[in-house]
Amino acid sequence: MTDFKGMLAAHNISRRSFLKYCSALGAMMAVPATMTPRIAAALESDNRPPVIWMEFQSCTGDTESLLRANRPSVGELILDHLSLDYHETVMAAAGDQAEASKHATMEKFKGQYICIIEGSIPVGADGVYCTIAGQTAVDILKKVGGDAGLIIAVGSCSSYGGLPAAYPNPTGAVGVSELLPGKTVINLPGCPMNVDNLTGTIVHYLTFGSAPAMDRFGRPKFAYGKRIHDNCERRGHFDAGQYVENWGDHGHRQGWCLYKMGCKGPASFHNCPTLRWNEGLSWPVMAGHGCVGCSEPGFFDTMMPMYQRLPNVPGFGVEASALKIGGAIVGASAAVFATHGAVTMARNWKQVNQAKTETREMIKETTDAEK
Repeated sequence: MTDFKGMLAAHNISRRSFLKYCSALGAMMAVPATMTPRIAAALESDNRPPVIWMEFQSCTGDTESLLRANRPSVGELILDHLSLDYHETVMAAAGDQAEASKHATMEKFKGQYICIIEGSIPVGADGVYCTIAGQTAVDILKKVGGDAGLIIAVGSCSSYGGLPAAYPNPTGAVGVSELLPGKTVINLPGCPMNVDNLTGTIVHYLTFGSAPAMDRFGRPKFAYGKRIHDNCERRGHFDAGQYVENWGDHGHRQGWCLYKMGCKGPASFHNCPTLRWNEGLSWPVMAGHGCVGCSEPGFFDTMMPMYQRLPNVPGFGVEASALKIGGAIVGASAAVFATHGAVTMARNWKQVNQAKTETREMIKETTDAEK
């Protein structure tokens, strides 16, 4: 196998460029610049951790994000930094051969391999909504995740249930951490996740041998530690009370704030404004569409309707200073948003329970009639 220096030469990457990349990774992970040599040493090591990537109830969007990685490219990420032993979408093997590869990795590297999960896990009807090789996703996750050295849930579905868990959640979809309560699960929510955050999480593990610091929702603070609203390039227009009122109006063409068009940036935590997408070129708000809050737990229930702004928050408007607005977001708005989400979910589940009751009554009436 070509050593790391040979790989760099083959890709026309100078040592200087490589160290700049390591420095950028360190900055993204919020570690001191003095850690750059240690990061470089971790990436240069031949001790590549084996990876088992499992896909359950998902749209494969996170795999698509992986395949569009450019820092490093997907080929470098998979072949040179990791050993991707199992991934149903990209592996050549299938059927019994694929399963044999997964089990071989689990046995040989028990307690060492990285387990990456994409998609939610259905627990309804004893898990029959998602089965692979005759086993339910629930059983597979408990076995593979239970023996892993590191568990990463990529995307909102595997992190918190995502779209499949939205009202009325017919399959009983849940996130990974609900089924592995005794394990540390690193959540990388987003619809889909940004592959650079996955790279940073894995590099942190390679460098320090542990998971990065996380918030109360299991998200790495280096990627989800700041509110989208605080780093948004349209924040100045928000402070000045300059809002888009209708799609395509003067304010929209001038790049004004999208809050009134349903932007959930004030209630969402993610590094989208600084990391961006498409090789760091742009992100939804920069492209003219409001944030939908996809990195937040239960976003599809609590952040909808997509194009309606969340309830009024005291202090928003041109008459308020940026300082007052910031205070309102941290304090009053947090309570308003939380209440909005709770009321929405309570209303949804009330409707679910009512529908279940009506269904049971219909079944009983039909049964009685047949008798």
